[in-house]
Amino acid sequence: GGIFAAYSMLPHVAGRIDRFLSPQLGDTFQVDTALESILRGGWLGRGPGEGTVKRILPDAHTDFIFPMIGEELGLRISLLVVFLFVVVVICGMMIALHAKDRFGLLLGCGIVSLIGLQAAVNMGVTTSLLPNKGLSLPFISYGGSNLVECLFGVGLLVSIYRQAVLEPVNRKQTSLQVRITPRI
Repeated sequence: GGIFAAYSMLPHVAGRIDRFLSPQLGDTFQVDTALESILRGGWLGRGPGEGTVKRILPDAHTDFIFPMIGEELGLRISLLVVFLFVVVVICGMMIALHAKDRFGLLLGCGIVSLIGLQAAVNMGVTTSLLPNKGLSLPFISYGGSNLVECLFGVGLLVSIYRQAVLEPVNRKQTSLQVRITPRI
């Protein structure tokens, strides 16, 4: 029984390996449909709620929300979304670089990198620049766990900012610590 079951699985395994080694042989329905929806939107979009591709595209509200923004709201709003993620990354890095201590610096850089890379990978997947990974777009995609994680990260960034602004470090003490503490 076990040997026959193993042999019956070989065509499925071979098909998976072929798709991995030659992606053009695999199913590209999601990416092709996503690109089509972005093209249909044009510069101004079709209007909120007027997108047609979201009805046939699986996971349009989660993993492939960026093409739906492009179709319904147009290229101008899609570029605004990209710009806003760049602003979040730049502001987060500025907060991290002005942190009171090294832990705040590393925590802030990690949070910003997590949000920025997740957004970049999602937009790269939906525009066919990267292979499909199944990551949601931070703050925008449907789903509670990713939103909670991103908002928790923003809350930590606000805390790092408040500590740096409300509790300024004595400059003389900091320069003395830098000279005494060996850097690795």
